Amino acid sequence: VHLIPVNPVREDGLNPKSRKRIMPDLLTEPPAIDPVYEAHVYCNIPTIAERSMEGHAPHYFKLVSVQVLIRHGDRYPLYAIPKTKRPDIDCMLVPSRKPSHPQLEAFIKHMSKGSAAQMDGSLSSLPRYPSHSQCEMGELTQTGVVQHLRNGQQLREIYINKHKLLPSDWTAKQLYLETTGKSRTLQSALALLYTFLPDFDWKKINMRLQWSTIFCSGSCDCPMRNHYLEEEQRRQYSLRVKNNDLEKIYVDMAKIVGIPTRQLRASNPIDSLLCYFCHNVTFPCTKTGCIGMEHFKVIKRHQLEDERERQEKKLYFLYALLATHPFLNQTVDRLQRVAEGKKEEVFVLYSAHDVTLSPVLSALGITEARFPRFAARLVFELWQDGKRPKEHFIRILYNGADVTFQTSFCKDHYKHSSKPMCPLEKFVNFVKRDMFLIFNSTSYYDACRRRAL
Repeated sequence: VHLIPVNPVREDGLNPKSRKRIMPDLLTEPPAIDPVYEAHVYCNIPTIAERSMEGHAPHYFKLVSVQVLIRHGDRYPLYAIPKTKRPDIDCMLVPSRKPSHPQLEAFIKHMSKGSAAQMDGSLSSLPRYPSHSQCEMGELTQTGVVQHLRNGQQLREIYINKHKLLPSDWTAKQLYLETTGKSRTLQSALALLYTFLPDFDWKKINMRLQWSTIFCSGSCDCPMRNHYLEEEQRRQYSLRVKNNDLEKIYVDMAKIVGIPTRQLRASNPIDSLLCYFCHNVTFPCTKTGCIGMEHFKVIKRHQLEDERERQEKKLYFLYALLATHPFLNQTVDRLQRVAEGKKEEVFVLYSAHDVTLSPVLSALGITEARFPRFAARLVFELWQDGKRPKEHFIRILYNGADVTFQTSFCKDHYKHSSKPMCPLEKFVNFVKRDMFLIFNSTSYYDACRRRAL
């Protein structure tokens, strides 16, 4: 009998430490990816309460700031498969319909009073919650709202009830809220905020608009970032062309719906099929036949293989470093201000997309993390050492799992540290200096204009 390490997959998608286990089979191959299981994880259907590691620290540590980056919750597809009936999903919020949340009804009532909030630019014209009986393209669903009501509730229990991060008379200056200009990101932010600070005073809400999905604000001019993104897209294309199973599936599906294969591929069918899958709706049929689970599995498996190759090839990593530097730089600057004793912006919420979270995870070096599921959350906690008040530490958590020591800048720290977190200066040095080493540069401006070695 072989003793081989087995990595059990946890709910949060991160591998715990390998444990030796006796396996009766002489298995030497790693277990195959299960596309259906992975799709379930991605859907993130609200069922059982999650166990999370947020807010854990030695008793003499004080929590002084929390920054949260979320992906919007479950949404209706952005693309339609041509010549098929769109998935029949209701985007009205109905508290008696599952999945629901005890505070869903109160949330709807509170959202209708939101005209007093300060909303940047086009945000003021967006609806504060979804309300169409037939969902519109890209619209947040009731599932998506519930996912973020749960996120907010969980963060409240830890950060407000346990750690008293914000006083009951908190002010607008203690919050920093930013979202892209899509209704699904604004509504996700408001859902999380509602359970985090129930019945909040709308006058204290100042929601800022971020026009860029990579949150690069005023530092978006970066030619080399675009170069690496183009190279990464070439890599994706070449992997797809090599996959014969995928090509056969596309040809078959194109016949079913009666369009050229090229047109079907351009309609990004996985986006639409994931919606059918997550909402347990039968895949579409035509007179010629039905799209089935086999089609779905092959496309989903290819997507997972693409993610794996993306990690290995490093082009995406180079793109990610340049794409996320402005965001990480802003994060570090704010953490440093709080560490110096400033009491403003102690709770920060960025509401964003998979294309925001994914490069941040990559740039931080968190390679074991799954692709951001619906309502994924990445949290940066700042802690002060009560015994040495000048010393500050950070913890980074992804969907409730502590990934601090998976980061490239803190991988080695825990080997000689008794504290379950990372010195703030390690994160600062990484963002201000070490991110550019691979580009043989000393600054973002320079790295944006020079090829990596």
